[in-house]
Amino acid sequence: MFSPDLIVEVAHPAISKKFGPMFLEVADYLIGSPTALASQEVETSLRDAAAMQGLYIPAGAFWGTEDIMKMADEGTLKDLKVTMIKHPSCFKLQGELYSKNEQICEETAVTLYEGSVRTLCPLAPNNVNTMAAAAMAAHNLGFDGVQGCLIADPQLREWHIVEIEVTGPEIAGRKFSVKTTRQNPANLRAVTGTATYASFLSSVKRAGGKGPGVHFC
Repeated sequence: MFSPDLIVEVAHPAISKKFGPMFLEVADYLIGSPTALASQEVETSLRDAAAMQGLYIPAGAFWGTEDIMKMADEGTLKDLKVTMIKHPSCFKLQGELYSKNEQICEETAVTLYEGSVRTLCPLAPNNVNTMAAAAMAAHNLGFDGVQGCLIADPQLREWHIVEIEVTGPEIAGRKFSVKTTRQNPANLRAVTGTATYASFLSSVKRAGGKGPGVHFC
């Protein structure tokens, strides 16, 4: 009888909602669409199921996972904002964001959304896995506390840009802060930039064997 070591999801967030707990009964599970975790019900069910196997979250385009997790563990992570800037053709959106993106006709960048990652994930389930990973790493802030910003820029034809802004504690009027900018080569209409494919493959290779619980890879 076939017994898998690792199950990898790369299809749609709905897979984790429907089958995730079942997968975790028999194998470690790498959730390639972590926007599914924006649903508190799904996150709770998968965390409960991960008491037996490992639930793995790929870093994807999210830079600085380990440092942000350390700050979250110590309670020193005060704010986290993730901004994604892409050509309008690179977004696969739902609802009002879809309409807003489709109406862009000039060469000026348009902010499609700015607010909590929890609200954004169902509206852009294929585009904001990076933000979902950020919300899981920044566990003291979570999906409600981590802020996401989507910008459609018609002039950005060769890149996907992800900016990560971290704010730490204030000491004598001075705040700790880090800002990183990731420029990922990408073609028009590409949902995923080229470097993210290599990152995901590396995550698959690193996943598994760490025991029960939630792990980043």
